Amino acid sequence: MDIIIIEDELKAAKSLANLITKIRPAAQIKAQLQSIESAVHYFSENEEPDLIFMDIQLSDGLCFEIFKSVKIHCPIIFCTAYGEYSMDAIKANGIDYLLKPFSKEDLTEAFEKVESFKNFFQQDTQPDLDELLKRIGVDEGKKSFLVFKHNKYTTIQTDAIAFIYIRNDSATIMTFQEQEYTISQSLDQIQSLLSSKQFFRLNRQYLINFSAIKEVEHYFDRKLFVKLVISSPDKLLIGKEKTTIFLNWLENR
Repeated sequence: MDIIIIEDELKAAKSLANLITKIRPAAQIKAQLQSIESAVHYFSENEEPDLIFMDIQLSDGLCFEIFKSVKIHCPIIFCTAYGEYSMDAIKANGIDYLLKPFSKEDLTEAFEKVESFKNFFQQDTQPDLDELLKRIGVDEGKKSFLVFKHNKYTTIQTDAIAFIYIRNDSATIMTFQEQEYTISQSLDQIQSLLSSKQFFRLNRQYLINFSAIKEVEHYFDRKLFVKLVISSPDKLLIGKEKTTIFLNWLENR
């Protein structure tokens, strides 16, 4: 199996390459690329590999710009710290979507998924998106959470959640009715369970529901101030490095 890694962080690329070698010793890593420009040049001059591992946020922009310049037919495993781009990833032959940091077990499962889908991706054909979504189950998201409060178990529908935030080192659900429920999972774990179309990770402390957003204002230092339909314990600000990602998420629905 010939593999290409597209990752702008050299340490992360080296770590991924080492992990791939341990899991699939027979695999050959043909190239390690760091940018959109280098990827476009490579695919313009070389044959496609059997598999690509691709980070989404590269040094010169989002990796999806690559597909505007060259056609890629082989399956891709996207590796990223953000969960906002799963639908874009699927449309770009993405067969798996690994949230950083991922484990050896996560990578092993990704390889197994590639092997199980090897007949699904064919040269010069495009997979049926609806069928692919059904098979992979990407972005459907968790429909409800079981919570415990006042000695009672209650099921909270995901659509009823305005945001989830960290309070006193614990993840807490806030519903649109302003009822709070503490849950045991970490915010990273919860993010991986939710639909990235419905929920956005503002920062280390907040996951917000699209339906909870009232308006967004420009703020100092090129930040964004997000106002919700209900009050939040903290002022919700998005740093300038994430504003484009957030605005794209708002727009691409």
